[in-house]
Amino acid sequence: MTATLKDLIKKAYSGFNDRDIDKALSTMHPDVEWPKAFEGGYVKGHDAIREYWTRQWGEINPNVEPVGFDNRANGTVEIEVHQKVKDLEGNIVFDGVVKHIYTLEDDLLRKMDIE
Repeated sequence: MTATLKDLIKKAYSGFNDRDIDKALSTMHPDVEWPKAFEGGYVKGHDAIREYWTRQWGEINPNVEPVGFDNRANGTVEIEVHQKVKDLEGNIVFDGVVKHIYTLEDDLLRKMDIE
């Protein structure tokens, strides 16, 4: 994986964790598809992600840190993520490792799936 791609991914997670939506969205294709892990299904596009995250952060407090990076044979990128989710009172709802799988387009994040 190139340093440029790692930097792009780190910037996306940093923006999410800092609640800086514009920073995170700057790493994403305008037609990005994003999973609504906490609700099911997907949202598409920057405005829909902004709305989803804003709603999500009003109900839970997630933090995701990339801990592993790998290129898959099919051209997607696998990011192993330590995810810690707390409720708004600070109680841990989830603390574990998940895989985020990205499809890229025009050197931007085009789609994310969760495994």
